[in-house]
Amino acid sequence: MPTATRRARAVLIWAVLAAALLVPLAAAVASPLLQWRQPVYIAAGFAGIIAMGLLLLQPLLAGGALPGLAGVRGRRIHRWTGGLLVAVVIAHVGGLWITSPPDVIDALLFRSPTPFSVWGVIAMWAVFAAAVLAIFRRRLRLRLWRRAHTALAVVIVTGSVVHALLIEGTMETLSKVGLCALVVAATVKVVADLKAWARGPRRET
Repeated sequence: MPTATRRARAVLIWAVLAAALLVPLAAAVASPLLQWRQPVYIAAGFAGIIAMGLLLLQPLLAGGALPGLAGVRGRRIHRWTGGLLVAVVIAHVGGLWITSPPDVIDALLFRSPTPFSVWGVIAMWAVFAAAVLAIFRRRLRLRLWRRAHTALAVVIVTGSVVHALLIEGTMETLSKVGLCALVVAATVKVVADLKAWARGPRRET
């Protein structure tokens, strides 16, 4: 592939990614629902939007799909982004706890009447489990770690996407659906490409 073509392709990929991450945030900022919300609640909501954006980045980094971030560099950033994902999930849940502790308790105990809460809690625990798994990565066989990590990633994406789609809040509908679709597409593509359940070991550097 000619150098000019590669550069144009790289620019296009980064432009599409920037739009996918920034448009939902910009649309949420313009939401009229923010006028009646407490600052802590608003911050918690935007932490959730940022978390969805990170879920788009994670498979792209793991699969080396972003220009200039392939190989070891991309996987290193993938790990840092995973830590950031844990932080924003905690901020999301913590902000909701401050504004309404009973609702958060009901959600954590799976007795909330709202279905989106169940999916969100499932995704949250899967995020925490993936983080713990990453900490003990060196103590596990590569194949076992890869399969467990991939399974948790699928749970995280499924739970988060359903959680987001069921909520009628500050996120604008079209941009939210578009972001969720990209998250699912990226995850499916990378899981298929990496072949986590393949029998043969895959070398990593």
